[in-house]
Amino acid sequence: MGGGSGGGGGGDSTTTYRFAPYIESQHSSFLDLVKTKRNAIINESPYSSYTDFDIEVGFFGTGYALASFPSLYDMYGKFLAGLDIEAVFNEIFEDTINGTVISNEIAAESSRMDDDINENSLPRFETGMRDMNAVMSSSFLVGRSLIETAKTKALSRYSADLKVRLLPLVTDRWKAHLEWNRSVIATYAQILKLYIMSEIDVDNHNFEVHAKDLLWPFTVLQYNGAALGALTGAKDVSTDVAGASTSQRLLGGAMAGAAAGSMIAPGWGTAIGAAAGGLMGLFS
Repeated sequence: MGGGSGGGGGGDSTTTYRFAPYIESQHSSFLDLVKTKRNAIINESPYSSYTDFDIEVGFFGTGYALASFPSLYDMYGKFLAGLDIEAVFNEIFEDTINGTVISNEIAAESSRMDDDINENSLPRFETGMRDMNAVMSSSFLVGRSLIETAKTKALSRYSADLKVRLLPLVTDRWKAHLEWNRSVIATYAQILKLYIMSEIDVDNHNFEVHAKDLLWPFTVLQYNGAALGALTGAKDVSTDVAGASTSQRLLGGAMAGAAAGSMIAPGWGTAIGAAAGGLMGLFS
């Protein structure tokens, strides 16, 4: 079943390796079966009907692409670089301190004071002035004016106290607004990174399937070759490419970088370390 030749001295010699007849017979029958199966499937690639994955449809929807949305730098410019924190504070201050809710609350308190004056203060004052027969005097007018002035002062105190108690809320809303803007950029960057990672993996998968389709006849012949050499020892037949996917390498690098960054500076150090580790994982 196999042979070799060698020379030396008086001439050439040939060595032939043979196996037991029943083994050679079985091998011959096996090769006939392999030939039949090979001819049946060599032109029937299971990858021929494969349809490429479209990562952009999955992320953005039909008819949209990455270029349809603002760039990361554009988003940074809108939410952080061009942010006037004083203008934001003034806007929140005005909305909280002089907003509709506070104005309605002060108006309601003013109405309650007016009712109390009309139902209690003025009747008692007018009764007392009438008993003194001073309704037509200047003291009556001064008294009514003093009552109205007291109401105005009390309402001003109420308004000032209410607005002072709201100042911590203004600060909290201002801080939340700034943190929201920062979070928008961080989330936007994460989405872009996930898209790029996924696009690389999906493209690689599409290319790999198309390559397998083109190489299908050679894959079948590789098994055929393994069958031919079955008597000389088992052979490993592999059609897959070894190695981690891009997303796995990026994720592994990001996790390692995040751990290192956290040791240096938790928070921003973690984020920066994750980004650097992801890039090192990508090019490793």
